[in-house]
Amino acid sequence: MSLRNVLLSLVTYDNDYQRAQADAAQSAAVANGLQVEIQYAENDAVLQVQQILRALQQKQRHFDAIISEPVGTSMEQAARLASSCGVVWGVLNHDAAYISALRRNSTATQFEVTNNHYEIGRIQAQQAAALLPMGGVVLYIEGPATGGAARLRTEGMLATKPHNVELKILKGDWTQASARRAITNWLSLSTSRKLGIGAIICQNDAMALGVREAIEKNLSGHELDLWLALPLTGCDGLPGGGQDFVKRGLLTATISVLPNAGVAVELVAKALRGEPIPEKTVGVVASLPAIEKLRDQYRNLTAFSY
Repeated sequence: MSLRNVLLSLVTYDNDYQRAQADAAQSAAVANGLQVEIQYAENDAVLQVQQILRALQQKQRHFDAIISEPVGTSMEQAARLASSCGVVWGVLNHDAAYISALRRNSTATQFEVTNNHYEIGRIQAQQAAALLPMGGVVLYIEGPATGGAARLRTEGMLATKPHNVELKILKGDWTQASARRAITNWLSLSTSRKLGIGAIICQNDAMALGVREAIEKNLSGHELDLWLALPLTGCDGLPGGGQDFVKRGLLTATISVLPNAGVAVELVAKALRGEPIPEKTVGVVASLPAIEKLRDQYRNLTAFSY
């Protein structure tokens, strides 16, 4: 008997969390007797939709399920098409409000697996408060505005940060290269280095490394030393990524966000066996190191000045 086929559509290969998503999905597929094909959308929402539509239309290989981590919108139309074809549809790390209605009106199964991105933003705000006990300016590197994860993380940050912490927001696309470009362009402005940045907080670890690269490439001497001394944080906290970066001193802190594509593949396996699965599954996130440890470490820090 041939294996059931699952398409996993991910955002980009140039991100360690996305690669960890692929690895988790492959492991879960082997454990559950499924076959996973992984496609990367190269941070292009239009390309991602085209890839999924081609997968639904191709004759030589039928996909029994599609799991997507959307680049842009939650792809409701693609979800409806998949459901009309009897294909199981799963969404990763994106607010997919249409799932409830589809589950009521479709014979196929739909579900969402996500992490609490609003809580991630709240934790980053708590990290900012711990790192800047006297307040100050945080350079905050966001993911793409079209992604629900980035928006929710920013909302959590803005709702929780102390009033004496101000954000200067720059945009990236989850990749190291995007943050390197953003910081390089920002540092080229004469006013940027005079803002008195007290900490740099990035919405993922890859962009945090890109920030560090840009600082090392564009600054020198005493100014370079000052910028490299700034607290620099990220998010994802993979064992071979953010956790290791914190241990090596490349990052001050990160947030543990376990890959959830493996969970999604396990849910697909249950759905294909005709078992009921939850509409939404939410993972647990946590600061690394703990907020209390950061607070103790930076308790007596005075406001940063150049």
